[in-house]
Amino acid sequence: MDNWSEYVGYLASVFVVCSFLLKKITTIRTVNLLGCICFVVYGIYSGTLWPIIIPNAVLAFIQIYHIIKKD
Repeated sequence: MDNWSEYVGYLASVFVVCSFLLKKITTIRTVNLLGCICFVVYGIYSGTLWPIIIPNAVLAFIQIYHIIKKD
């Protein structure tokens, strides 16, 4: 695997797209969280891409907050 971070980026995209196909909010948030984490990893290992790292890190914390909060 020459550029494994690129595959992580594709995996992140799959998670985010799949999160839009789900109906249960906790599952949506969990799948989206996995996508956000993958995007942060992708951003870090692809040359520190801050426009990808920052929003996805923020979204990951928001998803974690809402998963833990469980209205």
